[in-house]
Amino acid sequence: MTTDAAANPPVSAHKSAHKSAHKSAHNSAHKPRFRRLPLVALLAAQGLSLAGNAITLIVVPLHVLQDTGSVLATGVAGVFATVPVIVGGALGGVVVDRLGFRKAAILADISSGVTVLAIPVLAFTVGLPFWALLALVFLSGLFDTPGDTAKSAMLPDLADAGGVRLAAGTGAQSAISRSAGMVGAALAALSILWIGSLGSLVLDAATFAISALLLWIFVPKHAHAGADAAADDGADAASAAGGTTPSPSPDAEPGLPQQGYWRELASGIRYLTSDPLVRNVVLLVVITNCIDAAGFTVLRPAYAHNVSPDGALLGVMVALFSFGAFAGASLYTWVGHRLPRRMTLTICFVLCGGPPYLAMALELPVPAVLTTMALAGLAAGSINPLLSTVILEQVPRAIRARVLGALTTGVSAGMPVGALAAGLVVSSAGLVPTLLIAGVSYIVVTLAPLIGRSWRTLDAVR
Repeated sequence: MTTDAAANPPVSAHKSAHKSAHKSAHNSAHKPRFRRLPLVALLAAQGLSLAGNAITLIVVPLHVLQDTGSVLATGVAGVFATVPVIVGGALGGVVVDRLGFRKAAILADISSGVTVLAIPVLAFTVGLPFWALLALVFLSGLFDTPGDTAKSAMLPDLADAGGVRLAAGTGAQSAISRSAGMVGAALAALSILWIGSLGSLVLDAATFAISALLLWIFVPKHAHAGADAAADDGADAASAAGGTTPSPSPDAEPGLPQQGYWRELASGIRYLTSDPLVRNVVLLVVITNCIDAAGFTVLRPAYAHNVSPDGALLGVMVALFSFGAFAGASLYTWVGHRLPRRMTLTICFVLCGGPPYLAMALELPVPAVLTTMALAGLAAGSINPLLSTVILEQVPRAIRARVLGALTTGVSAGMPVGALAAGLVVSSAGLVPTLLIAGVSYIVVTLAPLIGRSWRTLDAVR
């Protein structure tokens, strides 16, 4: 038996309950959108800083080539642009783990922006000798690499907090990176014509400032899935690295083992070298990055300078490659988790590397070269998200930044060699033979995943 009140609740109580249920459903429906805001901010910040880097990547070689008229000097500038990637990757990963991903990313963006801005400021005031340009380029790269490592290290946690699959997150990150390169290259081409090469670097400094602001406002101070999970990762990571897990400092990310700087640095390297598949990936990317460094610091600027007097064609080449890569990365975000990894990696590597160099070497018409660039970019779009997913799936969070830093160092080791060698070979043998060597070497090397047992495990890692 029930009372009248229980059987027929008051209208006001019924409305209150309905409103409460509607509000709960409304909040539930909108919760995922706000949960993903830090991830969106991270991707936007990374895209902005990378767009600025694309401007510098185009402007500095063209400025050196136009200012000195020397291909060898351009190669030397390429060395100073790539060596910091190695040093910053090796030494910065542990610092990022200790400072925390968010803080390290913000500080790196601010430092990189200041050093980049110093280049046009000095040039337009007291003067910018060649050695000073090299020093500032070196410092900018030295700060930029740990910042990129810190942003990449935040990705799995923010993707998990936002309910986004990791493969989709790395695909989106790669798509943003590729589109940033496209936008940066287009801005570089326009700004070179409007405000000159060094004036374009002011845009680069602005992108770093906005990137730091986005991270400061929208990314939580402790951007992680949970302290308990991080602590468990810390124990697992210390065990894998052969160390212990002391209590973390209050300023560090939760669960990060504090073992002494050099021991922590060694633990990241040890983690990379202990896995045959990862070792092969690093070796493959070392060689291809060596050729790519030769391409973007010497070969492509020299080709663009020969074809167009002001070198603005280089910006168009980079923009089209980046547009294709953006499309490829977006496609991988959609279907990448369904593709066989080893065959996808091999096909994309072969198609993205050799054809552009061969097209330039064969002196094809400029529209054909630009089309080849765009198609090569389409193939390249899947490579970074595929490899990033494989690495991030395996690395414990507590040592993530130092492992990514060591990985950056490993895959960048050949870049200064490639830049300097390209300058020497072009100076002695000419541009066309160097382009042929680069194109054929790229194709031969990137067939490696078809050989060897360890590469077969690429499809087994899920």
